[in-house]
Amino acid sequence: MTEIEIVTFDPKYSDAFAELNYAWIRTYFSIEEEDHRSLDHPYDYAIGPGGEIFFLLRGDQVIGTVAMVPVNSKETNLMTFELAKMAIDPAFQGQGLGHKLLSHCIDWARAKGAKYIVLTTNDILKPALRVYEKAGFAEETDNFDNRYRRGNLTMRLVL
Repeated sequence: MTEIEIVTFDPKYSDAFAELNYAWIRTYFSIEEEDHRSLDHPYDYAIGPGGEIFFLLRGDQVIGTVAMVPVNSKETNLMTFELAKMAIDPAFQGQGLGHKLLSHCIDWARAKGAKYIVLTTNDILKPALRVYEKAGFAEETDNFDNRYRRGNLTMRLVL
């Protein structure tokens, strides 16, 4: 098997960022306006504000992606990133790649001096929930994110 590497944002991967995410969203939910805003304009969504988008590559093929988007924290002076738009190509799911990508994001956020990583998800996405819980994310009582109708669960990782 070709080695898998994680790389940072390059505009040439923008279409893969959108395609992988639109595919899983359409499988389980419906596309919302916020999806178009983030997926059709990834630089403005994550990179411009000071975040990053990571890509899992197998050779030249993008097989996974995730965005780390800075958010305003309720706690003063404590940097928080939102883990968002995480997707693994269905042909490569179940191989621990989601965990590998998430671990990379956690290391990146720590290196940036972040105190928290938050995410919004849905409780029907059981495999994703297992990945998040295994990494140490815990469910929050308040759902901070009302951008998505599908988002019924907020999780946070204290770094």
